[in-house]
Amino acid sequence: MSLKSLPPDSSTETLLEVFAEDGAVIVQNICPAANVDALVEELSPFIHTTPKGNDEFTGFETQRTGALVARSQRARAFVMQQQVLDCARGFLSPQAERIQLHLTQTININPGQGAQYLHRDRLAWGMHLPREIEPQFNTMWALTDFTAENGATRLVPGSQTWDWEKRAEPEQFCQAEMPKGSVLFYSGSVLHSGGENRSNAARLGLNITYCLGWLRQEENQYLSCPPEIARELDPELQELLGYTQGDYALGYFSDPACADGRSGLLPPEVALGRQPRAESNFSGSSDTGTGATSEALDEISRTGA
Repeated sequence: MSLKSLPPDSSTETLLEVFAEDGAVIVQNICPAANVDALVEELSPFIHTTPKGNDEFTGFETQRTGALVARSQRARAFVMQQQVLDCARGFLSPQAERIQLHLTQTININPGQGAQYLHRDRLAWGMHLPREIEPQFNTMWALTDFTAENGATRLVPGSQTWDWEKRAEPEQFCQAEMPKGSVLFYSGSVLHSGGENRSNAARLGLNITYCLGWLRQEENQYLSCPPEIARELDPELQELLGYTQGDYALGYFSDPACADGRSGLLPPEVALGRQPRAESNFSGSSDTGTGATSEALDEISRTGA
């Protein structure tokens, strides 16, 4: 299996044609190396203080740093890159009139990290979305060269059309090897994972994801009922407003004002001064927020974050 790579001047129509067939495509050298280096310099203080993962999925030798729009002016330019937005809108437009920013996160795979298990990102919404609906358009920007040795993203081209139960064979895998400044587009339905880093240097990627605009509440509850008000409500009402995770990796937050080594994967309840209620947790959601210590709760209570 191989993954197609196209030049940066490729049209939206060409990119989406390949994308529809394989579920993924690489756009080579879409961003100047100097711009990438400037972004990495801006994000490095946050990346260096981000704890490594606490389970096999997030990666015991992997750092995932979020809240990039708030933390980095340069990251906003990557989010708003016109060619990316055109492709994201083109791909998602059959299902929604608007798209929204679903995720901003750097993924720093350190030496010694094993390969992540294959998965489909759409499962952040569980199995509830009909198969014919494609909910998201993902990008992985190479902030360092991506090689087979240092953990370039693994994919199974065409697997977005498979039955969910079908398993990929090793010969069907390929890796998104690409130079710094390139970007990988991949759908939420294609099988993929982080690769194994067998090198002696970290592999740094920028994961920006867009999703259907209707995959949220009609009223923005976080503005209509912000944390300083929601903090005083009954916990069940807080959860109905949305101050809880919808599934294992759906709805966590990163505190942009915190760079003291506390986890960047916090459950929303922490913003209200408490931990998730055990009876309301989805499987794995308590792990997502293990970095939320009593000191962290006190700090958020003081700052009103």
